[in-house]
Amino acid sequence: MSALDRPLKPALAKPSKVLPTSGDWVFEPKWDGFRAIVHRNGPEIGIDSRSGTDLTRYFPELVAVLLEQLPERCVIDGEIVIETDGRLDFDALQLRLHPAQSRIDLLAQQSPASLVVFDLLAVNGEVLLDEPLSVRRGLLESHLREVHAPIFRTPSTTDPDAAQAWFTDLEGAGLDGLIAKDLTSTYQPGVRSYLKLKHRRDLDAVVCGFRWHKSGDVVGSLMLGLYDDTGALHYVGACSSFTAKRRAELADFLAPYRCAPQEHPWHAWLSPEDSTERLPGGQSRWSAGKDLSWNPVRPELVAEVAYDQFQGARLRHLATFVRWRHDREPASCTFEQLPQIDPYPLAGVLEARPDDTPTD
Repeated sequence: MSALDRPLKPALAKPSKVLPTSGDWVFEPKWDGFRAIVHRNGPEIGIDSRSGTDLTRYFPELVAVLLEQLPERCVIDGEIVIETDGRLDFDALQLRLHPAQSRIDLLAQQSPASLVVFDLLAVNGEVLLDEPLSVRRGLLESHLREVHAPIFRTPSTTDPDAAQAWFTDLEGAGLDGLIAKDLTSTYQPGVRSYLKLKHRRDLDAVVCGFRWHKSGDVVGSLMLGLYDDTGALHYVGACSSFTAKRRAELADFLAPYRCAPQEHPWHAWLSPEDSTERLPGGQSRWSAGKDLSWNPVRPELVAEVAYDQFQGARLRHLATFVRWRHDREPASCTFEQLPQIDPYPLAGVLEARPDDTPTD
């Protein structure tokens, strides 16, 4: 046994708008990947996701190096990431969750994954959950001192000013914020005991359709679009975070704007056989049979939404509805609103030592 049974729920973080300024805190980059609790028990490696799903078969290239580099009996907490062109690539990670082992093996060669480690939960039969983070961090440095690519120890800092600089600079490498951890805290599985600071920006987008909520005839989410410089309207994602009362009100509010599919700029998307584009309502192996059908509305409404980041031309996560912008013309909602993020070499982050400042 590795001293902790599988699966183990990871410690989590709750949102914060500012970094803590008092107390004994350490700050780490917030990695945009798959959370992974790794168990090693002699010749056996097990990799579990945040939800407890066994990810081991999807990352065969990591299994081999984990057997080489980890202590013979241990449990570690980390994040699986993939780099593409010097940035984190979450889409490449999702491609790994494929039913065909031959496809997984091919992708493991073409876009190998890395593991960033930030906590040691058990080692040599000793459970460390009740030890303060300062002790666990010291043991992590001791037992994993010799790890090397594709296994990395996360950089960290106790300097709030340095952390604030990371928050700005490291976005250019695809990282999506910071995690703040109390060095006196124990490891609390499934509890939001840490803090996370994520980028938050506002965007004015055209409302182009909606999906019904799973609970019934109320609105679940709004489909969002932006215009490019040729005047074409592109789907960029969806927004939600409505109260039950607002969901019901939205159904009535949107009713006059609903239109026939053939009258909508995205009419081809309602007939996927006529389009080769990635469609907002299309099924995929990730949708697990969920009803992703959507209802078109005339692109005449503008909504202000809050979001954290874009992945290419799409919102990385579901945006949050803020308010209607009746004062704004839909045609003015273009990709030019998006900020230009200065690139930052991901290698400079991965190769930094803990308590070092990532360098470019």
